[in-house]
Amino acid sequence: MTVRSSEDIPRRAGVPGTAVPIAPEDCFSMIRVQNLVKKFGDFTAVDNVSFEVAKGEIFAFLGPNGAGKTTTIKMLTTLLAPTAGTLEIDGMNPVEKQHEVRQRFGIVFQDPSLDQDLTAMENMELHGALYHVPRKVRKQRTELLLKLFELWERKDNLVKTFSGGMKRRLEIARGFLHTPKILFLDEPTLGLDPQSRNQLWTHVKNLNQNEGVTVFLTTHYMDEADRTAQRIAVIDHGKIVAIGSSADLKAQTNTESLEDAFLSLTGTAIRDETAGSAEQMRQVAKMWRR
Repeated sequence: MTVRSSEDIPRRAGVPGTAVPIAPEDCFSMIRVQNLVKKFGDFTAVDNVSFEVAKGEIFAFLGPNGAGKTTTIKMLTTLLAPTAGTLEIDGMNPVEKQHEVRQRFGIVFQDPSLDQDLTAMENMELHGALYHVPRKVRKQRTELLLKLFELWERKDNLVKTFSGGMKRRLEIARGFLHTPKILFLDEPTLGLDPQSRNQLWTHVKNLNQNEGVTVFLTTHYMDEADRTAQRIAVIDHGKIVAIGSSADLKAQTNTESLEDAFLSLTGTAIRDETAGSAEQMRQVAKMWRR
């Protein structure tokens, strides 16, 4: 198979609003996962998972605690090597081309990763330097994003003086700084009030539409996935149990809400919380030192 870069393929009109699974021949797949497996000893955390995410799509990856979401994201973001199967990020293998793949995505985990003792501007500057964004571009993008996320007036204030919603907006603005092709958002609105959640997703959708950034998100707020994502995959016990638009999932389960569809697909038993987000951020900080 010949793999083409996303620049070589025009974006299909209407993809952001599509309500059907996207076929690989119909649009370039920014993320391609085929028969992915990850084992830890005798335990299979991800079991023969396959899915694709189109360029410019907002894709929700939902599942109960311990379902395999975090392990899958770690493999997509070069933090774990798969046991079997194949991955492609913008046509590249993240195992073989870690550095190139890392330049193509931004990532925001649920645990804070900002330096509390730096200003908003200094946090953006540090991130830009890490990703080798040219100084002039770094300055222009920082101003653009801080204004977009309504933080420009607070650019010289220490992050430790910010509210929770302001910190999350800054983290996502920072994730867009190096103009990634993909943004991974792992429960980005956890703990935020409804107004902050709504504002944050409005900004993310605007950047998705204006810059064509592919968004791969996880959330436990079903209303967010329902309103924001063009397609949704549900993973449980390491396997994809459903994939399609919110309407598709409701029709498949004969339910009236995405939350009811999710419960129909995954059951109502309470799952154990799994540690991981803090450790993920430590690994992200370390991955550039390799």
